[in-house]
Amino acid sequence: MSTKCLLLMTSSLFRLPQNVRLRLVVAALWCCVVGFAKAETPPTAAPPNIVLIISDDQAWNDYGFMGHPEIKTPRLDRLKEQSLFFPRGYVPTSLCCPSLATIITGLYPHQHKVVCNDPPNPQGLPRGEFYKTETYRDGREQMSRFLEEVDTLPRLLQQKGYVSLQTGKWWQNHFSHGGFTHGMTQGDEDKGGRHGDVGLKIGRETMEPIHEFVKEAVRDKKPFLVWYAPFLPHTPHTPPERLIEKYRAVAPTEKIARYWATVEWFDETCGQLLDFLDEQKLSDNTIVAYVADNGWITDPITGHYAPRSKQSSYDGGLRTPIMLRWPGRIAPREVDLPVSSVDLMPTLLRLAGAPVPDSLPGEDLLNLDALKKRNTVFGACFTHDGVDLGNPATGLRWRWVVQGDWKLILPAPQNEPDGEPELYRITTDPFELKNLADNESERVIQLQRLADQWWNGTP
Repeated sequence: MSTKCLLLMTSSLFRLPQNVRLRLVVAALWCCVVGFAKAETPPTAAPPNIVLIISDDQAWNDYGFMGHPEIKTPRLDRLKEQSLFFPRGYVPTSLCCPSLATIITGLYPHQHKVVCNDPPNPQGLPRGEFYKTETYRDGREQMSRFLEEVDTLPRLLQQKGYVSLQTGKWWQNHFSHGGFTHGMTQGDEDKGGRHGDVGLKIGRETMEPIHEFVKEAVRDKKPFLVWYAPFLPHTPHTPPERLIEKYRAVAPTEKIARYWATVEWFDETCGQLLDFLDEQKLSDNTIVAYVADNGWITDPITGHYAPRSKQSSYDGGLRTPIMLRWPGRIAPREVDLPVSSVDLMPTLLRLAGAPVPDSLPGEDLLNLDALKKRNTVFGACFTHDGVDLGNPATGLRWRWVVQGDWKLILPAPQNEPDGEPELYRITTDPFELKNLADNESERVIQLQRLADQWWNGTP
């Protein structure tokens, strides 16, 4: 409308009776308000994409942001600064296969029943021979079917229109057992099906499967979930020589130098993934979640895991940082409360607008009031090989509970008959060096009562 027309309309308006002018002005103002509201109301937000980064065999303190004096993790350090960060995260069990099953189901191992890495070996065969038997294959298939009997994160997200990609570590045969729509792992035992066969190429050799999947999802206008669980820093510790050389000068032994270098190699691959999200302009509507499947402490001589790490009931095997990043939607901050990997699934489902099953034991990690009220996490560690796949408690070694400053470890008589309860003030003794059980008998009783209410662990 021209300025001349506007002036003519305004002058005409003042020649009208006062009551008419008032009604016209009110009507005009209302139209302006409605028009402004419509212009400022954003369209319905697209569901967020989700990228789940899962480290494999890395101790809770083996990060720059967790205070390691030598290991450099600049990309994860940056992610921490951008995230809701829980330095006192835990996985319920210190063994890869059941821990990963917990992340994808949101259930404790005794609930989803995947409590071991391998099925029972009734013949007592050497591992290499047992892996070739029909008994082993049948047991592995039974373990895979356990995940088909419960809800999984990809399966529930698919109901909201998501597509999902499995890469890296995956023990449950074909990726479809977990509800993924796409995946790398085929369950081929001849190609290392225990850990994830061709899926293990991710990170170590290529990132291309993720790039192709994400681009396809964007082209199809589908929200996506990426399971990035590379075989890193898991053995073999074979990082680029440039990284090994960097740590040889500061590590106590060659084996430790190789592990430290592999941790930084893993960090570099995380950076490649995060940079890809930036390049594709996806970061602003993508939730990045981080957790490690279990801990690891390198034996300085053999290069294998030390006793108080993987497969143990100590924080060296159970503790992990947990992070959640969603720019503009999740405020970066550090929360000094014990949380668990069982909390990831209900959190991610709620953020995606998907239904959260009542059966899930975890809490929403964004509900800090609920986390403060709970202030407690639980877990259980089992034998590496199953005893009776249908009865998880037969393989139980320890239950444990962390409440506030305290951690109680309870040995299971069926597999640890000579064990005694261990109590640690975990906030001042993070490496669990001083057992206070004899001096704090009332606290032991109180925490054991909590553990029994959670799960009594009897076969």
